[in-house]
Amino acid sequence: MAKKLSLLLTLFGLFQYTMAQQLHTRWDELTASDWAQALKLSDSTCILPIGVLEKHGPHAPIGTDLIRAREYAARAVKKEYAVVFPDYFYGQINEARHQPGAFALPSRVAWDLLEATCDEIARNGFKKILIINTHGGNWDFIHYFMQTRLEKRRDYAVFLYQSRSGDPEFEKQFAKLSKGDLSKGDHAGEMETSEVLYTRPDLVQLDRARNESGAMQNRLSLKNTYTPIWWYAGYPNHYDGDGSASTTALGKLEIEHVTKEIAEVLHTIKTDRQTLKLQNEFFDRVNAEQK
Repeated sequence: MAKKLSLLLTLFGLFQYTMAQQLHTRWDELTASDWAQALKLSDSTCILPIGVLEKHGPHAPIGTDLIRAREYAARAVKKEYAVVFPDYFYGQINEARHQPGAFALPSRVAWDLLEATCDEIARNGFKKILIINTHGGNWDFIHYFMQTRLEKRRDYAVFLYQSRSGDPEFEKQFAKLSKGDLSKGDHAGEMETSEVLYTRPDLVQLDRARNESGAMQNRLSLKNTYTPIWWYAGYPNHYDGDGSASTTALGKLEIEHVTKEIAEVLHTIKTDRQTLKLQNEFFDRVNAEQK
């Protein structure tokens, strides 16, 4: 009996895997008649890849963040099925408004749009939304946005992928391939450019990478103080690092590592039954306190 049950579970798993391989993963490529099956196979999980449109040095495409987020999501769902929302570039990018190609919406619009997007994703049946963010200037905005999801009861949960590596083999390989010092930061530098060089080499003009300086300018020094002009003060060219050191090998290593991590996060979220339960428990207690 146990052997038969094990065989049935194996066959069921293979059936689900086959179905997932046949079903489209992009929201905009699914048919309405496949929607119910996509919800089932994804365990009602949707990825929201978020980037921005901004200058990436003199050599990398303005959509570098979008390209990376799109690539991460597309590769991860091949390992662990989920539905991927179309490219989303309505983030926080005021610090690049002095450069051509930047698309910076008013803060209230960006906030309302992200909230409405999550609500609409949920209205379409997805109860778990995984945000994949590839723009450094979005982190504070997204973290605060997520905390405000506790303002009122919602029938969905939002998750955010955050790499914590801790993989010694990956770090060893990374150190072997990297030619620069990425501890100082990277915007259109070696790592970011390498990823685009690996996925979309047709969009990178590597011979232009040294046409501008990506070095920290140190034009502002305020001890124990934060001011929003800090990025412009340090990097007026909107370029941090040296993109000329980029290689497809480093890009491949980084893309594959992040993809693996995201697939693991997806599996964790899809099998998670606790987050929404605790979220509802929290609001039950909030409501009880207000009576």
